[in-house]
Amino acid sequence: LGSCQGAVSYHGDSRNGPCPSASVSAAEGAASPDTAMRYVNRFYFVTPDGREVHYDKHHLFTYSGEHLRYTPGEDKIVVEWGGFRILLQVCYDLRFPMFSRNALGSDGKAAYDLCIYVASWPESRAGAWKTLLRARAIENQCYVVGVNRVGNDPSCRYSGDSAIIDPYGDTLAACTPSRESFATASIDLKSLADFRAKFPVLKDRDKVFLSL
Repeated sequence: LGSCQGAVSYHGDSRNGPCPSASVSAAEGAASPDTAMRYVNRFYFVTPDGREVHYDKHHLFTYSGEHLRYTPGEDKIVVEWGGFRILLQVCYDLRFPMFSRNALGSDGKAAYDLCIYVASWPESRAGAWKTLLRARAIENQCYVVGVNRVGNDPSCRYSGDSAIIDPYGDTLAACTPSRESFATASIDLKSLADFRAKFPVLKDRDKVFLSL
């Protein structure tokens, strides 16, 4: 896959005070056989204490023939870490907003607070990458982290453009394009909760589409 910008790292305020600094391994693109020996495009979320959660990419990239070699994942995965509820997504999933649509549970809280996209997104479509990251943050009232590769392969050039986006769609931090680098930002659950309470967009969502 070449070099990746910004293996996901974040810190911020949790619901119960400051959360521990979290360094999370976000590995995308591995051909991982499942128990039935089908190959999936798997995102591993690994915490410093060795706990592992994985998500299998749901939307396969038919343009490149990915659907001919891999099996799509069926489940949405939300992992809890450091007080945050985090939705895991892979690359092409970014183009499908209903799959990542945030929802309110019976307790009135959103299903997730942060969404992480790991990707091999080419420079020729970098404009779409940047726009869609902001759109997912705005429509779901959540933080979004986009982690993209840099470098070249026989088909494409990759500029990275990894970034951390806040619920207003503003960029909190970003990596230098076309260079291996990392970015950090503070994310705050209290301010997120206050924003959701003041401007309750999720309460007005189209419930017929929700499945998370």
